[in-house]
Amino acid sequence: MQNQHQIDHLKTIVQTLLDEAQKQGANAAEAGLSQENGLSVTARLGDVETIEHHCDQGLGITVYFGQRKGSASTSDLSPESIKETVSAACSIARYTSEDEYAGLPEKSWLATEFPDLDVNHPWAIDANAAIALAIECEDAARSYHADISNSEGASVNTHQGIRVLGNTLGFLQGYASTRHSLSCSVLAQRGDSMQRDYWYTVARNARNLEAAVDVGHKAAERAIRRLQGRSLSPRQSPVLYSAEVASGLLASFIGAISGGNLYRKSSFLLDALDTQVFPEFIHIHEQPFLSAALGSAAYDGEGVATQTRDIVSGGILRGYVLSTYSARKLGLRSTGNAGGVHNLTIEPGQYGYQDMLKQLGTGLLVTELMGQGVNMVTGDYSRGAAGFWVENGQIQYPVEEITIAGNLKDMLKNIVAIGNDVDYRGNIRTGSILIGQMSIAGE
Repeated sequence: MQNQHQIDHLKTIVQTLLDEAQKQGANAAEAGLSQENGLSVTARLGDVETIEHHCDQGLGITVYFGQRKGSASTSDLSPESIKETVSAACSIARYTSEDEYAGLPEKSWLATEFPDLDVNHPWAIDANAAIALAIECEDAARSYHADISNSEGASVNTHQGIRVLGNTLGFLQGYASTRHSLSCSVLAQRGDSMQRDYWYTVARNARNLEAAVDVGHKAAERAIRRLQGRSLSPRQSPVLYSAEVASGLLASFIGAISGGNLYRKSSFLLDALDTQVFPEFIHIHEQPFLSAALGSAAYDGEGVATQTRDIVSGGILRGYVLSTYSARKLGLRSTGNAGGVHNLTIEPGQYGYQDMLKQLGTGLLVTELMGQGVNMVTGDYSRGAAGFWVENGQIQYPVEEITIAGNLKDMLKNIVAIGNDVDYRGNIRTGSILIGQMSIAGE
């Protein structure tokens, strides 16, 4: 009830803002207001390193004078500040150029149903308890093996926020949400070889976090197994992306079918709608209404209703990822993706992690990627990588200081299998992804 009372209070402020915008001559306006608080604790080598309490609020408004747009923001919610912020946005709008595609969403696109998505689970943990949890996590990592030589620390973070969004079409909604995490990063050393690695867990509900000891053990194990890595001679081979890095492939795909890149004609998947871009067995869909998931939302950043939908089925691209502005530029309608996708999921296959290694046979397992070497216009792909060389389905030795390269259009079509070892720690849900052939350059 306390959350609902606060949401109602923030709605009143947003409505006041919208009314003020119309009073100052705007024919349309949208406004957002957020209040957030949280706790972040880091422990290193058994001692407290940082304790931070967060308490932030921010209000932003966008006004339209016909097709001219102006925006302004403030962290001061006093009546005087609200008037000044609206005045600033209106002043900007009066001097900007007209843009025929600017404006609020169509009223029929706006969300009208608001199910409880179970995204609000406050964690009643104080600083002392958070410190104890971080130290427990780091101690588990440091005591895991004699090769663990140092630590970059363990962190506990808890965050709770309320966001309210409204516009002059009558949309006015808000909700509370939480996000909690625990992470650990350690260094391993054997002889002259030193490696760093980490692990983390994140959830809406703290009860769903991995145990602190498990997070520490995984961080230590990952660091140790990378010791004494080798480079590779130039070659062509299959490449298996582990689940924690495979989401980057899907993020690049989503970038290529996002409205901004499409209307600028800067995408390697330009005009690819209703064409084969993946093998037939690939199914990629959005699931915005999953209970307690990190990407769940009933509406996007403009109030447009989100939808459960196929983006790829039978390997064929069925839809783009569009905001109101990009949709109008393309002569289409918004897909409810202002602010990004919602629990994007690539349907997992039948193989677990070990079976995916067997499917790989002899080739490269990638567990870390470096750099941003993706050309969205051409699809050319080149990333620094680290991982393991695999032969006959068995890991042989760690690999470092290599580059993997290909073209994303070919890579997506050349996916051989999707693992069922799904990583749920983000807004993109995928298992490991096996690509039939890529170029590898090293020593």
